[in-house]
Amino acid sequence: MLQEFKKFALKGNVLDLAIGVIIGGAFGKIVTSLVNDVLMPIIGLLLGGVDFSGLQITIGDAGIKYGAFIQSIVDFIIIAFSIFLFIKAITRFKKKEEEKPAAPPVPSSEEVLLTEIRDILIDKK
Repeated sequence: MLQEFKKFALKGNVLDLAIGVIIGGAFGKIVTSLVNDVLMPIIGLLLGGVDFSGLQITIGDAGIKYGAFIQSIVDFIIIAFSIFLFIKAITRFKKKEEEKPAAPPVPSSEEVLLTEIRDILIDKK
């Protein structure tokens, strides 16, 4: 069982997935910082100095932080758009590779010999 797990864990796809998750987590932190520290203050200034991180409704002892929810929505939109652009670029790159015409196959030595024999027979006529 340990050998099977080792074989599974060390497959290329699993390692690629693990790397993707780690990079995705780091990218998510960068986008969150971009939204919280750059975009939302600018949007807040444009809307009259509103601080989205502090927006909340208090009902009894519970605080509903809808400002944080708005920031999460902006995070999601930025991440989703970035992934869309990345996938679109990869698809375009793969499509260009597929459109390239394949080089004509190199004839084998038998084909070359048969072609020469054919040409000689044609010349004799």
